[in-house]
Amino acid sequence: MERDFDGFVAARSAALFRGALVLTGSRDAAEDLVQETLERACRKWRTISDKDAPDAYVRRIMVNLANDRWRRFRRTVPQADGPDRAAPGDEYGQVDSRDQLVRALQRLPMRMRTVVVLRYFHDLSDAEIAADLDISASTVRSQLARGIEKLRSQFPALSAPSPRQHTEGIR
Repeated sequence: MERDFDGFVAARSAALFRGALVLTGSRDAAEDLVQETLERACRKWRTISDKDAPDAYVRRIMVNLANDRWRRFRRTVPQADGPDRAAPGDEYGQVDSRDQLVRALQRLPMRMRTVVVLRYFHDLSDAEIAADLDISASTVRSQLARGIEKLRSQFPALSAPSPRQHTEGIR
């Protein structure tokens, strides 16, 4: 049993951390969330390992813990004045963009954020997300559409068609 859990942790902890980082927005909080998730999973590993999809079960634990933390601490989350802008051509621009995306995700309601994270960071289908969150697939689709729309409204330059798209087909 212990070896089985160790293998699961070795194989899945990096993916759990990436999901936790996007859910929490903080490296420290993500590490704490993954640790608490794995602690709870370890205590119930016999039950979890007998399931058809232990990954889904552990993800569900993580999402529930993140929801609980968000409810508990939503008033204490520090709001940044605004992201520092990278200079044009700065090779670290991607890091800045990633930080902006995580901050934008933090502004989404928890369920919406969770759906977006499970879809785009864990590559789950509507049916898998619906099963993980115990909601309907149509709710998943509507939450995803609304979440993407809110994210696009926060990044208008990324949502706008590129100049090439305007000139394509025009002769």
